[in-house]
Amino acid sequence: MCGAAGGPGHDSLLCAGCEQELPRLAGPLCPVCALPAADGAVCGACLKEPPHFDATHALFAYAFPAEHLVQGLKYQGRLPLAGFLAGIFVDSLAVRTGCGIDCVVPLPLHRLRLKERGFNQSLEIARPLARQLRLPLLDSACTRELDTAPQASLPWKSRSGNVRGAFHCGIDLPGKSIAVVDDVMTTGATLNEFARTLKKHGAARVTNWVVARTLKS
Repeated sequence: MCGAAGGPGHDSLLCAGCEQELPRLAGPLCPVCALPAADGAVCGACLKEPPHFDATHALFAYAFPAEHLVQGLKYQGRLPLAGFLAGIFVDSLAVRTGCGIDCVVPLPLHRLRLKERGFNQSLEIARPLARQLRLPLLDSACTRELDTAPQASLPWKSRSGNVRGAFHCGIDLPGKSIAVVDDVMTTGATLNEFARTLKKHGAARVTNWVVARTLKS
């Protein structure tokens, strides 16, 4: 990104040029995992081994310059980016229709990681998003109990086992349709385990709302 914000009276954190360069995901995409799929049908991987989540809506591919937005929020504490990203979500038709969402849940961060970082980037995005969509935000109903190794440091095939049993849900969610907010979806292992936890507590449907999706090379 060039570092220039929108001009006077402009509420964007990006200049018009950088905003146009954001790699918005364009179809056809698998409705379950948001990876490219022929005719927008459920992809072979999701048919072969259906995940616990039911759908994924991603704003961008995890590529330049969207990756810098995510990293600026997550690692540099640029919290205004959370509201900026939430605003893009609200403008998204996929999220505006909402698929009958009952409540929004940010992906929990382990207490040690929260202490180190000072904030949960998923919660920072989820808070203004839920407020603007007038949906209940369950910001303390779920916790991450295991301080697992960062997923990015592991081979893709090891990531599911790394997060097994990592989450706890303290409330029942009978028949609820839940939107889970996170910043980046790579293999989907973390979101899949969290969806498994939510469904154990009665959730009927879990939809991922993620800022960026890592595409297979």
